[in-house]
Amino acid sequence: MTAIKHALQRDIFTPNDERLLGIVNVCKAGKKKKNCFLCATVTTERPVQVKVVKVKKSDKGDFYKRQLTWELRDLTEVDAKDASKENPEFDLHFEKVYRWVASSTAEKNSFISCIWKLNQRYLRKKVEFVNVSSQLLEESVPSGESQSVAGGDEDALDDYQELSTREEQDIEGMMEVCEYAISNAEAFAEQLSRELQVLDGANIQSIMASEKQVNILMQLLDEALSEVDTIEGKLSSYEEMLQSVKEQMDQISQSNRLIQTSNTNNGILLDEIQFLVNYMDLSKGHIRALQEGDLMSPKGIEACINASEALSQCMNVGLRPGHEKLMAVTQQHLLFAELRDTFARRLTNHLNNVFVHQGHDQSSTLSQHTAELTLPKHSPLHRDLLRYAKLMEWLKNTHREKYEGLSRTYVDYMSRLYEREIKDFFEVAKIKMAGTTKEAKGKFGLHGSSGKLTGSTSSLNKLTVQGANSRRSQSSSLLDMGNMSASDLDVADRTKFDKIFEQVLSELEPLCLAEQDFISKFFKLQQHPTVTPPLAQPETEESDGGTPSRVAPQAEHRHSLSSEKDLVRLMMNKIFQSIETELNSLIALGDKIDSFNSLYMLVKMSHHVWTAENVDPASYLSTTLGNVLVTVKRNFDKCISGQIRQMEEVKISKKSKVGILLFVTNFEEFAELAETIFRNAERRGDLDKAYVKLIRAVFVNVEKVANESQKTPRDVVMMENFHHIFSTLSRLKISCLDSERREAKHKYTDHLQSYVINSLGQPLEKLNHFFEGVEARVAQGVREEEVSYQLAFNKQELRKVIKEYPGKEVKKGLDNLYKKVDKHLCEEESLLQVVWHSMQDEFIRQYKHFEDLIGRCYPGSGITMEFTIQDMLEYFSSIAQSH
Repeated sequence: MTAIKHALQRDIFTPNDERLLGIVNVCKAGKKKKNCFLCATVTTERPVQVKVVKVKKSDKGDFYKRQLTWELRDLTEVDAKDASKENPEFDLHFEKVYRWVASSTAEKNSFISCIWKLNQRYLRKKVEFVNVSSQLLEESVPSGESQSVAGGDEDALDDYQELSTREEQDIEGMMEVCEYAISNAEAFAEQLSRELQVLDGANIQSIMASEKQVNILMQLLDEALSEVDTIEGKLSSYEEMLQSVKEQMDQISQSNRLIQTSNTNNGILLDEIQFLVNYMDLSKGHIRALQEGDLMSPKGIEACINASEALSQCMNVGLRPGHEKLMAVTQQHLLFAELRDTFARRLTNHLNNVFVHQGHDQSSTLSQHTAELTLPKHSPLHRDLLRYAKLMEWLKNTHREKYEGLSRTYVDYMSRLYEREIKDFFEVAKIKMAGTTKEAKGKFGLHGSSGKLTGSTSSLNKLTVQGANSRRSQSSSLLDMGNMSASDLDVADRTKFDKIFEQVLSELEPLCLAEQDFISKFFKLQQHPTVTPPLAQPETEESDGGTPSRVAPQAEHRHSLSSEKDLVRLMMNKIFQSIETELNSLIALGDKIDSFNSLYMLVKMSHHVWTAENVDPASYLSTTLGNVLVTVKRNFDKCISGQIRQMEEVKISKKSKVGILLFVTNFEEFAELAETIFRNAERRGDLDKAYVKLIRAVFVNVEKVANESQKTPRDVVMMENFHHIFSTLSRLKISCLDSERREAKHKYTDHLQSYVINSLGQPLEKLNHFFEGVEARVAQGVREEEVSYQLAFNKQELRKVIKEYPGKEVKKGLDNLYKKVDKHLCEEESLLQVVWHSMQDEFIRQYKHFEDLIGRCYPGSGITMEFTIQDMLEYFSSIAQSH
């Protein structure tokens, strides 16, 4: 073990400036034996650090390495397991319990003894030793040479002193004098012993020779002792005196401490009193303002606002622990509560009176605004009430019940006031609308039931659009009346209706926005997003059976409101509950007067909805106008459906020619009017969809009427009406109907060609039949030069047929054809010359075709027509000029 200890000291601890004091060979309890060493070490530098190190021998070589290190100060307990019996097991309690088995009981006891001594020396007996015999601990006390195994050389190491430089020089000098000092150490040691004995004897003789000096020294010591006794007596008396002084000073110090404590407590008490006085004292002026302040004058209102804010600060001050137990604080709280209740009652009564007075005594009646069709302005009332906005905020934070009661009172009385004003306003608007057709009341039935436009196309062409580069310019009148004749009565009515409807919306919009802004500011519905709505009472109407049949929209959505905007909209719904109904009634009247009024209303309403949504998409105005816009759009769709239904129900006369169909001119009129109204409108897409529906219905019903026509040929009906449609679409340039415009042109061209071909077969009927037979023989395989040998188509037959159509007869036949075409065509489209010119071209084409057949089938016969192309041109020209 000594060799191992020496090797460990040399290889592991000396390089780390540590000394090995104790060692034990151990293995872990309950596991396969893997031996290691527990070492107790101290550092050579101060402050001294005591450690327990676990050292393990390497598996691959004969050297050792550190595995774990613990500080001895972390050791809490040493358990030797059994104090009476020999047991190699022991436990060390660090952050956890480590169980060890020593190689022998002696090594265990030696290691525990070393730990105990280190504990006594460096840790002030901090470690607890359990199941360790007291005899082992007593033997561990340092006693000279018995400490070599147990690690007791710690004290010897502590007492060891290194040789000084001089001592080293003296020893070296002695060894140089003695020749065998190194070769024979024992002889050198004996010589040193003899010399030491000689020196001891000399010392004793010297002491004995100086006895006299010793006696003198002893006498001096006795005198010194007596002097010391004297000094001790004086010191004792001084100590008694100082003790009394100390007691007095202690009393003075105690008094000073009491005074200091008293002063500190007085300072703290003063701070608390100043805190309570500063934050819980309400001035007499504020108290007077709360109790009897004037709520009418601006100065009185300002004083009440300042007093209410001061009262809120006093009531909401953060009291420190224990303040609430003070009688003065309790009394102040009672005073503040009384002042709060008194002022809240005064404020509530005053504002209730203002609301009631405003609701009942409204001198600004609508009769003053009848001529201009304007709504009374409530800005003076709002301006007066906004002076109380801060007081309403105070009431909201202190008396929620009174605040909600005031909210309900305001909504109740203002809803009555607005209901009267809005009802009167809409009555005037309806009278003005009805006045647009008062001179011709019969038009109500015509316009409302059938939806027809009575104005002519020519009158609509006189309409011009007021220059408008922005969307907002649509708020002005859409139509410029210009110089209108009596036939423009419908256009004038519609324009007047457009202005009235725009005026109604323009009056309602600022009214609603001003009221909504006032409610937000006055009732302070902008800061706290989760306030309980003041209008929380559900309104129900009971049916005959006594059960609720309808719940107001405000109650249905009461629990889902989560923002201030919802609360504002809820109050607005209650105040302006009649607006949507009146608007729908006005829209119904406009639709009854003239179903085409829905076009004006759709554009106007769309524009106002668009404007309101840009300001606030969730506002009451935006929501209400959006709902009304749905009704307007429904009326617009109904107007379009009515137009289509009229087309399907149209009946034509069997005795007169058809001409341009009524629904075709109605579509033209509708398109011109719609293009004027919807120019730069937001709802252009709705009009485009209506266009497509209408034009498809026009196409279908034109063809239907053409098929049913008995007086006028089908091709003429198709040609004239599709020519009219094509002209209308080309003039209006409606982009969404480009394909329909091309289709109309195609149908017009096809039926014009068909009509010309069918008509031209009659003046030269026999000639046509003859050459059709010639073409049939050629088609059957007969050679063209052999056709003249056919009995029915020989040269004599050809000459015979040609003689039946001399120039005079041809001109007569063409004249009859012109008269018949003139009877078929209507004057409105002016297509007679177009058709006549097409017939001329077709006649020339047939003439050239006949001559070509004669040249090919009857070569060298010299047979020609009785008239020339130049003759034909003269015939057509003279006939057209004569008529």
